[in-house]
Amino acid sequence: MTVNLEVAEGVGTLRLDRPPMNALDVATQDRLKELAEEATRREDVRAVVIYGGEKVFAAGADIKEMQAMDHTAMVLRARALQDAFTAVASIPKPVVAAVTGYALGGGCELALCADYRIAGENAKLGQPEILLGLIPGAGGTQRLPRLIGPSKAKDLIFTGRMVKADEALALGLVDRVVPAGEVYEQAHAWAARLAQGPALALRAAKEAVDAGLETDIDTGLTVERNWFAGLFATEDRERGMRSFVEEGPGKAKFL
Repeated sequence: MTVNLEVAEGVGTLRLDRPPMNALDVATQDRLKELAEEATRREDVRAVVIYGGEKVFAAGADIKEMQAMDHTAMVLRARALQDAFTAVASIPKPVVAAVTGYALGGGCELALCADYRIAGENAKLGQPEILLGLIPGAGGTQRLPRLIGPSKAKDLIFTGRMVKADEALALGLVDRVVPAGEVYEQAHAWAARLAQGPALALRAAKEAVDAGLETDIDTGLTVERNWFAGLFATEDRERGMRSFVEEGPGKAKFL
């Protein structure tokens, strides 16, 4: 399989496995969607790591496959392409991208679907589609400007240039840069910590933030208010507040 889901201690790792560069062909896109939906459903998956291996995250789409497509073929395929990435972005659990080596084109767009991005010092990210006479088609024109701002996103999209890990960190494209050999370990630790947390509250936090970014402040506050009040009906809220009162802050166990 070109993508696998490995689950241990509440953390599901979506592992790309299409050597040598993890090119995201149609089969890989469809498999990614299938496993993202599985990670969403599974109660034993409480947080997710997206990982391409020690050498490369994903170097983009399969250009040879795309070259063979005409306009009609891509009209029929483009929605499925976006749906695969949206399935990852819609996982209602904390998601971290562990980025090593190249994360270009669709690879960069896949990293954008995560809530948090940890990059190795050897990482190189970018949206080089313009160099093919195209634009990003898996969410890059939408998620990238929401993350780093429109002018910085336009620079990357218009020029197609790659940025190294240090510049990606300065741009806000990644959140942490670590030695290449520590990327997966640190990403897994981030996910494992959150896997021990209150699942419904984490889901509420993610959905409130994401929904709020897509609307006006008053509607966003309504979303927040509804989630906030709704959590008062959960066992995790009872456990968390009881622990705070009886033991002090930060000691509640939610599993």
